Amino acid sequence: MPSAYADFQRQVEAVLDEIEQVIIGKRDVIRLAFACLLSRGHVLIEDIPGVGKTTLAKALARCLGGEFKRLQFTPDLLPGDVTGVSVYDQKAGEFVFLPGPVFANIILADEINRTTPKTQSSLLECMEEHQVTVDGTTRPVPEPFFVMATENPLEYRGTYPLPEAQLDRFLMRLRLGYPSTEQEVTILERQMTEHPLTKVRQVLALVQVKALQQQVTGVRIAAALKRYIVDLVKATRDHDHIALGASPRGSLGLMRSAQALAAAAGRDHVLPDDVKAVVQPVLAHRVILRPELRSAETTQESVIAQIAERLAVPVEV
Repeated sequence: MPSAYADFQRQVEAVLDEIEQVIIGKRDVIRLAFACLLSRGHVLIEDIPGVGKTTLAKALARCLGGEFKRLQFTPDLLPGDVTGVSVYDQKAGEFVFLPGPVFANIILADEINRTTPKTQSSLLECMEEHQVTVDGTTRPVPEPFFVMATENPLEYRGTYPLPEAQLDRFLMRLRLGYPSTEQEVTILERQMTEHPLTKVRQVLALVQVKALQQQVTGVRIAAALKRYIVDLVKATRDHDHIALGASPRGSLGLMRSAQALAAAAGRDHVLPDDVKAVVQPVLAHRVILRPELRSAETTQESVIAQIAERLAVPVEV
């Protein structure tokens, strides 16, 4: 095991251990969320209220330090409330830019689907290009830059579906789900006197996070696995149940996510299992099912799982 990636694994596990004090029994989801950050991507957490979406974002922010901003999305929120606005300073006799909440390292976009599509779209440029353009002036956001957005299922009142272009900017869509009976009892016990979030400590510095992000790009991935990734994405474009398949951004997302998982496991190379572990979180939200075929049994996740099951996995990598 290469020493560089052994140390990578140690740092990742330290972050996961710290967050698991607060988010009980969801280590795999926490690992995937952290992999998004290590891949320089962003994560969308979709679930019902009360299962820990916001708490996960806060805990991760505490572990990594840097500047953290929370943006509560509401129906009356405007794009300028997200990116910032220019205001006239009478004393100086000129316009002055007031930065919005996106000028931070870790952004919690809470209940992002409770605001209008116009305001949702104000995040597009900063998520993709790590910059914000207001009144013709482009300004870079701090690095590392990571957006953790939460949303409620669309069946809930007051929600707006995210535009396809916005969904595609998220590297993964994750769900926490209900805890088991034992896990929920543990949650009650740990919050008898205080919220365990107050005990979460900083594990990594920003400079270490940036170094880990750079290491991810050095993880080797065989030509056969690259072809496997492209075949997975291409299969979404040809599937009978899918009206719109994933774009090449989905292929890039699969590759980067698999590299991050491999590095987190202490390896300098990607295995087929790394790709299979991220295929649903990375691709499911990027495809649109045919309206007449949507049902409780036919979901984005189930169709992606079917594709992954049918496609042959490379033997020699």
